[in-house]
Amino acid sequence: MPDHWGVSDSPLADLLAAAAAQISRLEPHAALEAVRAGALLVDIRSSDARRRDGVVPGALHLPRTVLEWRVAHDSEFRNEHVGGRERRLIVLCDHGYSSQLAAATLVELGYRDAADVLGGFAAWRDADLPLRKAPPDPPCLAGMGPPDPA
Repeated sequence: MPDHWGVSDSPLADLLAAAAAQISRLEPHAALEAVRAGALLVDIRSSDARRRDGVVPGALHLPRTVLEWRVAHDSEFRNEHVGGRERRLIVLCDHGYSSQLAAATLVELGYRDAADVLGGFAAWRDADLPLRKAPPDPPCLAGMGPPDPA
């Protein structure tokens, strides 16, 4: 049976399945509890999506296009707000697909406790979890700013 994106029984479905096997996949409420326990929510959505739909308070915006450079410990463009590899990182995208691939990449970069939010931002919003209007983009390279205000 095809999923929402029509990728079942395809190389893309295999790629997503391999990524999901390396990470934890959390329902929105479980992700919120993990954040309250010290995990970092990493929002990989575009700035346009964040301005349009809002943000999760306290999430760190690391656009998907620069994620690896902002989290790798040997990168000169690492965002200091990520913390150490022992910190749990939970990735949030629009609908919960690209976050699987991004979280699996975090595992490959040494973050053994990487996760994503099932259903992404849409599921977070539909669960009526905390949201706020997006702050202005910080005056720095994309993904180098601090977490969104709580």
